[in-house]
Amino acid sequence: MPIKKGSTYKATGLLRNGHINSMYTYLSRKVPPIPFIRERVTTPDNDFTDVDLYFQNSRKAVFLFHGLEGSTSSQYIQGTSHTFYDHGYDVVAMNYRGCSGKDNLHLRSYHSGNTPDVHLIISKYIESYDEVVLVGFSLGGNKILKYSSDGIYNLSPKIKAVCAVSAPVDLHSCSLKICTWQNYFYERKFLSTLLAKAKTKAQKFPDDINLSIFDKIKNLYDFDEYFTAPVHGFKDAADYYAQCNSLQFLKNIRIPTLLLNAQDDPFLSKSCFPYNIADQNPSFFLEAPKYGGHCGFYTKGKSYYWDELEILSFVENYINE
Repeated sequence: MPIKKGSTYKATGLLRNGHINSMYTYLSRKVPPIPFIRERVTTPDNDFTDVDLYFQNSRKAVFLFHGLEGSTSSQYIQGTSHTFYDHGYDVVAMNYRGCSGKDNLHLRSYHSGNTPDVHLIISKYIESYDEVVLVGFSLGGNKILKYSSDGIYNLSPKIKAVCAVSAPVDLHSCSLKICTWQNYFYERKFLSTLLAKAKTKAQKFPDDINLSIFDKIKNLYDFDEYFTAPVHGFKDAADYYAQCNSLQFLKNIRIPTLLLNAQDDPFLSKSCFPYNIADQNPSFFLEAPKYGGHCGFYTKGKSYYWDELEILSFVENYINE
């Protein structure tokens, strides 16, 4: 039964509140800047995505995928980059379209199930390595879980392990949860940048976006209903969530995979803890510590955060070097 019990993460005092753990880590963590080298990758549809690289001529690499409205500058990407680099890995960190500080060229940008761009980046850089691992956070966690289990792509045998942290594997229920009053602060923050980007798109593509949609968008579900879904070819938000949630595919996982979701994560619904699938699939491991929040796991006085060492420990079981 690959359900990891007795998690070693310990939170004290106010950090036993998922909201506080999430926000305190987000606001207070100071990670030394990574000296990334940026490369721009042209996509098959003549758009681009920016990739940040941290090389030491290793034969093994970690590929990192950020969350909603994040980037390679997000603290969890920076921290994980340090952790893996210091343990002998090259780092390949992807910025989704429109997330690198430069607006992408087309109307479409990124969403929770956009795996063609993920496959493009993996395919481009994997040839330089003997072994790679994929690590995704939040939305990025759902992306790589879907990528590794939906059967669309022939996965490279060089991919030895996959880890998803704070991943909303059931998109529909998580969208409803983030629209509740307890998550008002997070929702407003996400909406502020998402709407700004969407309005820029409306200016660039006035024939494709009816400005009246912005009067209808009051929360993140509305944003997906009136913008994300139609722009990316889905009927509506429900269709988008149904096609892109990774939960439906987890039973197909054959690469050793860890889903690390804290029980007090304010973004995650009960269905994001698929104990039954982990109980039945020997390649799918679920770890659900009692505390940790969303991409939090605050770790006082340490260079590496607990979740980073936890995923490193997991993948090292499957790396030969």
